[in-house]
Amino acid sequence: MPALLSPVLDLLTLQGTITEAEPVADRMRRLRIEGEALTGLAVRPGQQVRVLVGGGLTLRTYSIRSYDPTGAVELCVLDHPGAGPGARWGRGVEVGERVRLRRPEGTFVLRPDAPHHVFVGDETASVAFAAMLDALPEGARISGCVETESEGDRLPLPHGDRLNWVLRHDGSLVDAVRELAPAPGGVAYVAGEARAVQRVRQVLVREAGWDRRAVLTKPFWAPGKKGLE
Repeated sequence: MPALLSPVLDLLTLQGTITEAEPVADRMRRLRIEGEALTGLAVRPGQQVRVLVGGGLTLRTYSIRSYDPTGAVELCVLDHPGAGPGARWGRGVEVGERVRLRRPEGTFVLRPDAPHHVFVGDETASVAFAAMLDALPEGARISGCVETESEGDRLPLPHGDRLNWVLRHDGSLVDAVRELAPAPGGVAYVAGEARAVQRVRQVLVREAGWDRRAVLTKPFWAPGKKGLE
């Protein structure tokens, strides 16, 4: 990284160190980043951070899996075919390496007081879902559908036994939502591939009668695009 950029990045980013790195699914790796600059951040379940990767000049966005206010952020980074700088960073970064990241951000967050929480998405959504599910009590009403390429891609989720797991080659996420048929009256968190997110939203609003304001959406990716952030 050019030396002249460092003072600017110090103003714009927080620094930490990778202290743990381990696989949590076939194509997903958990990274724990710790540092004094990461203490006392305001983090809501479902938010994300932008991380400088690829030599420190490229921003990639990752959902926060968990946050320790004493100074630690945990991410889960998905590897995928045709991997770009973000996936390559997540695959290869090692314990001891320094990391720069922006402050937590985003409005795709848990609404804890909702009477029913419905989670619909794919592998890219499962990290945000995990953070949200972690924050819900055992007695919360939870349902949903999570689509993955294989069973090995399933990120362990709190309350995961209350969700329907769908394999991509067995049918569409939209069909799974139609079969689930969640009744209106709660909040739906819909995230993942952009077109699937839009179709699921249409099913919930037009077919199932959900209020548009109760369907929170987050398109994380689209075929052929580097990112939607």
